[in-house]
Amino acid sequence: MLIKSQLIAEIGSRLPHLAEKDIALAVNTIIEQMSDVLSRGGRIEIRGFGSFCLHYRPPRKAHNPKTGEKLVTNPKYAVHFKPGKELREQVNANRHIPLQDAMDKSDSDDTE
Repeated sequence: MLIKSQLIAEIGSRLPHLAEKDIALAVNTIIEQMSDVLSRGGRIEIRGFGSFCLHYRPPRKAHNPKTGEKLVTNPKYAVHFKPGKELREQVNANRHIPLQDAMDKSDSDDTE
C-alpha cells in the first residue's frame, strides 16, 4: 500500500532539488483537479496508466443485517478505474506469485 505522504517522500527522494512542500502542493493540486473533473461527471484518461469515469449505481433492495429491516438504497455514482495496457502489462510482468497464494501466505504468517 502507498499512501499520499509516502508518494510525496518517494518523489522527493528521486527529485532532491525540489522542496517537499512544492511536491506536496503538486500532488494535492493533481488530486483536486481529478476530483473536480469527476464530480462534474467528466472522464480522466492518463495514457499508459488508465482512465477514471463514473458508473451509475441504481437504487436497490437491501436489508439491515442487524435488525433485518428492509430498505431501498439511494442511487449513487461510483468512481471506476480501468487500467491502461502498459500498466496491466507492467503489473502482470512483475507478479511472480499468484495473488491468492500471497494472501494465503500472509494469513499463515499471522497465525504463528
